[in-house]
Formats: sequence, C-alpha cells, structure tokens
Amino acid sequence: MPHVLILGGTAEARSLAELLAAGTRLPSLRVTNSLAGRVSAPRLPPGEVRVGGFGGAEGLAEWLRAHRVDVLIDATHPFAETISFHAARAAAAAHVPLLALRRPGWVPVEGDDWHWAGSLAEAAALLPALGRRVFLTTGRLGLAAFAVAALDELWFLVRSVDAPEPPHPARMEVLLDRGPFTLDGEDGKPGERELLRRHRIDVVVTKDSGGPATAPKLTAAREAGLPVVVVRRPAVPEGVPVADSPEQALQWLMSHPTRLHS
Repeated sequence: MPHVLILGGTAEARSLAELLAAGTRLPSLRVTNSLAGRVSAPRLPPGEVRVGGFGGAEGLAEWLRAHRVDVLIDATHPFAETISFHAARAAAAAHVPLLALRRPGWVPVEGDDWHWAGSLAEAAALLPALGRRVFLTTGRLGLAAFAVAALDELWFLVRSVDAPEPPHPARMEVLLDRGPFTLDGEDGKPGERELLRRHRIDVVVTKDSGGPATAPKLTAAREAGLPVVVVRRPAVPEGVPVADSPEQALQWLMSHPTRLHS
C-alpha cells in the first residue's frame, strides 16, 4: 500500500490527513502522521500517529527507507525551521518526493502599525521604544530572547499551550490557552479585545504564523491603535515545492508521478 508520511502538528496537517483518510480521490493509502511531541495533549489526526523526533536528517532518511515511504509532506509550523531543513535533506538522501504545506503569511491592511523583525531577538530589541505592557504570543519556546536586562522594566502577558520554563521575562503573567481565538470570546473564554483591555496592553508581539486561528489579535490591535511586532517566517528550503492549503497539497499528490497511483 502506498505510504505517505506527514510531518504535522498543525491544523493544515490534520486537514490533509482527514482528506486522505476520506479516500475519495486517493484510495488505499497508508498515512502516518508524525508529531514532534512538544505539546502535552496534541489533537490527534486520523491515521497512524508517531510522536517524537527522528534523530536529525540522517535518522529521518533511514525511517523513510525502513518504512517504505513514497511521499513526504512537511506540514509543520511555518517556524519549525530545523525539521523543515532536515526533511529536505532526508528526502533527497532517500529519493522521496517532498512537498511543503504552508499556510500563507499575514498581510497588513490599512490601520495596522506593524514593525517587522527578522528574529525573536530583533523583536525584543524593538519593544522598549514601543510599549511597557507586552502581549507576547510567540509560544513558550524562545522566551529566552525576552529574558534580558534591557526588558526588566517591561511587563509581559505570555500566552502558550503549555507552561513555559526558564529563562523567561522577569515580570510575566502566563495565560495557558489554545487557539482558535476570537475577537469577543466564547464559552466563557475572553476574546482578544477583552484581553488587551483587561491587561492594559500597549504592544503585541507575534510570529507571522498566518491562518485564521490566531489572527483576531491583529484585528484587536488595529482597532485599539496598538503597534504589533511581527517576526518574519523562515524561508522554505530551496527547491522544495510549496502548497498553501490542504486541498492544494491533495491536488499535488494526485498529479505527482509516484507509486500513489499504481
């Protein structure tokens, strides 16, 4: 049975797994979903699921060979740069076709006050000139960039799925929550507008993750006239084709000359 390995953990990866599980356009597939294991209670997609790393590019290449993978789909988070480069190296070594599934990045609209940064460290350096109370929505990994003496006078509201570990900002409140988020809230959970008001936020920091699940904070910041520091996403490895939606990835799979159609 033809074998597709999805490097997942994103909503797009789950949607693609669901499309493949339906089997209406590509029947009789074996689909394995690989999750990094960084979230304590991930939302599991349909199909086989493995959790944990592969041991770098070499380990992934060996896994592709050992499990007779016919196509590799890199549907990881747009900022999962290391695994994406490992996937490109492994796919080349194992002679397996590779597709990157990446939702499009966000685009500023009229009224936005965005300040682009090339890294978390650059984002941290911009903050003292922009505000004193920061809504930090870059996740629990990478908080060390904001645990610097120059930011000790700033206060941070840090939102993440799991509790962060040190090092982290000196003055910080943690909000454990998982998207999708909304402007006005639902099911007893405050919306993005209320969070900004309640915590007297005057600057927002985010990665350019794209997608609708976490975009409402951008609308709330625009309405409140707040600056937003946006960290640019890393580039997809050179030469790797890119699909911007699960449906487009499915079309690529259907048109690709692999054993999937034999």
